[in-house]
Amino acid sequence: MDFDLENPLGNFHNLPYDVLPSLFLIESDHIPPPNYCQTLKASDFDISVRRDVVSLISQLACAFDPVLPYLAINYLDRFLANHGILQPKPWANKLLAISCFSLAAKMLKAEYSATDVQVLLNHSDGGTIFETQTVQRMEGIVLGALQWRMRSITPFSFIPFFVNLFRPTDPALRQVLKDRASEIILKSQREIKVLEFKPSIVAASALLYASHELFPFQYPCFLGAISECSYVNEETVVQCFNVIQDIAREEYESVLNINSTSDTPVNVLDEHFLSLESEKTNGATQEQEFKRRKTADYGNERTVPFSHFHQC
Repeated sequence: MDFDLENPLGNFHNLPYDVLPSLFLIESDHIPPPNYCQTLKASDFDISVRRDVVSLISQLACAFDPVLPYLAINYLDRFLANHGILQPKPWANKLLAISCFSLAAKMLKAEYSATDVQVLLNHSDGGTIFETQTVQRMEGIVLGALQWRMRSITPFSFIPFFVNLFRPTDPALRQVLKDRASEIILKSQREIKVLEFKPSIVAASALLYASHELFPFQYPCFLGAISECSYVNEETVVQCFNVIQDIAREEYESVLNINSTSDTPVNVLDEHFLSLESEKTNGATQEQEFKRRKTADYGNERTVPFSHFHQC
């Protein structure tokens, strides 16, 4: 049976029962060692370099499937764990980002132009364009540090397996759940705390958070399905879920802060409107009613009938 990098569990129903556990076991072979996170935390400089390279990879891969940047950042973390920081210079960070992106694109057989992706980065800082030979030499250094082990099992590999545990009957809802979980997985990779968890745990936690966000009434059913899965540790899933929840909360707060500090016409009118309403009602009753209605409307928009899912 052919092994699909993006979806190694796509045909798991056809696999012998004794083969499935091995797929969860080998995921640890292609992630940074356990002490990597502690090493990063011990150095603000290392964290800063990683953050810079991750940001560059995200810029390069903005038009590609999320599996590509995730794989590139996986190469980055494994490289830093085995090789360390190259040089404390911006050009070295950029070269490393381009090389990790290029290797991931080749593994996924994604079409891209090495010159075009560099132009994308240089548009903002006017940096130099690396020659093809320079990028290839850097790719060789990364490959050597990774011992040419480029086939990585990512959280995206486990999404089909866990989604099937949820048993959604509507294909559209299945896709919405997968898309939101994929977005959460990609964004959470920037936080080094998530690196402490195996890809399967990240996938399960991201899907749980997506279900809690999109289908709150069905969330207990989803949680029960994950808890009964013998391939994951429930306590570890909860720990990862809490980390992802904190990341999402910070993201929401950041968006709210940006919106609240922007003097756009809409915000100015909103503030003026609320000020008038406050004067008329002493600032209490209508504001509470407004919040209640917004919460109710949000809940109606984000939830779906339970009939779209099998009963627990």
